[in-house]
Amino acid sequence: MFTTAALAETAALVGDPGRAAMLMALMDGRALTASELARAAGITPQTASGHLARLTAAGLLARHCQGRHHYHRLSSPVVAHMLETIMEASLTGQEQRPRRAVVTGPRDKAMRAARTCYDHLAGQLGVRLADALCERGYVELSDEGGAVTEPGMEFFRSFGLDLVPAPARLYCRPCLDWSERRLHIGGTLGARLAARCFALNWIRRDRESRAVAVTPAGERGFRETFGM
Repeated sequence: MFTTAALAETAALVGDPGRAAMLMALMDGRALTASELARAAGITPQTASGHLARLTAAGLLARHCQGRHHYHRLSSPVVAHMLETIMEASLTGQEQRPRRAVVTGPRDKAMRAARTCYDHLAGQLGVRLADALCERGYVELSDEGGAVTEPGMEFFRSFGLDLVPAPARLYCRPCLDWSERRLHIGGTLGARLAARCFALNWIRRDRESRAVAVTPAGERGFRETFGM
């Protein structure tokens, strides 16, 4: 329920320069660590941790834990819309100051473009593939988990995938991408998608790294099959 106290608290949280800088760094949809957000805001990691705790408690941020790493992202599109509105209002008639860029993941372009993450696809290719499957309603993916829909099961069968779950493994698991800081598909589904793309010669491995390259057949296949 809306109260003036809640409005005042939110305004105070967003109004702090350090917290505002961290929120703006998250406006591109990525999830970032506390140290990355501290660098973006130009504050110490200790100060950043305190700010992040308050922003999370207020519901402006959500925290995603993957292994020993903790990532932070805007909690919902509603928060992003609120920040956009504030930014538009505050920049009216003013020159916009450049924000500090936050670079994540490997610097190698091939690794950023496409690579394997254990046995599934990651990098820009993995994230775009997950986006395409979600947009078509074949997969539902969130920080909490993943699921294949009925249309998705029909599509994956036609694509040549085995839909029988592997023992002791989630079939469709969200995996936060190291470089893109957005979700790609892991689990049994992610592994079988990658294996199928290798079998179709859509992608090929780099002999010296985890990078993979999209072949001309893959360019056609990803475009015609997934709209990528």
